[in-house]
Amino acid sequence: MSVPDITLNNGITMPQLGFGVWQVADDEAEKAVGTALETGYRSIDTAKVYENEAGTGRALRASGLPREEVFVTTKLWNADQGYDETLRAFDASLDRLGLERLDLYLIHWPMPDTGRYLDTWKAFEKIYADGRVRAIGVSNFTVETLRRLFDETGVVPAVNQIELHPYLQQAELRAFHAEHGIRTEAWSPLGQGRGLLDDPALTRVARAHGRTPAQVVLRWHLQLGNLVIPKSVTPSRIAENFAVTDFALTGEDMAAIAALDKGERLGPDPATFHVA
Repeated sequence: MSVPDITLNNGITMPQLGFGVWQVADDEAEKAVGTALETGYRSIDTAKVYENEAGTGRALRASGLPREEVFVTTKLWNADQGYDETLRAFDASLDRLGLERLDLYLIHWPMPDTGRYLDTWKAFEKIYADGRVRAIGVSNFTVETLRRLFDETGVVPAVNQIELHPYLQQAELRAFHAEHGIRTEAWSPLGQGRGLLDDPALTRVARAHGRTPAQVVLRWHLQLGNLVIPKSVTPSRIAENFAVTDFALTGEDMAAIAALDKGERLGPDPATFHVA
């Protein structure tokens, strides 16, 4: 399977389809990431708070793949926000991953009531200027927190990773991203197994294409232009989620999925989430 590349606003590219390891234990992440790399995934998404950066790093080394062939993302946790704290946390993440350079570093949550994401972002700018990361971005930022970031730093994130699936399509935020050259990346792209994949509209589309509902949803993300990082620890599901580049949804299919939007979150509201 050939996964398309997406060009970020600083000119670097990353695979549109990647592999996430949220809620995967460290030793299990090593196995899952190893399987994903064998399957053909070349973008891996982890985070400090997942506590599996070390296992992810072991899988990267065991794969034997050249470092430049795998796009690695990790995220700064909330307790590490602040200029000096961010610099220390970045070093610690690199150490756990066993890497000398990162491809993408994200602020995990804005925690807007603290406002520390502004100093954090300045540290991100330094890390980027020093050539230790190829791109910097954010996660779970809203239009409001993105605007403040632009206004006070002048530096536009390359990516905003947000909760995004057919039941929460975030059209306004995606349009804002497009206006400002920010790439949208979807977490929980399959709705966390909470009923989305049993939706009759998705099962009808899947049946028409001879695919699974999960494959249809991932294909929907790709056709919208989203970056997407499905998670699984099951080898057959890891392979299934990767096999989504050799078919296309019709305009009618896309409209049927667009009609599923409920505006309902499965995860926290970024405007109020504050867990350090």
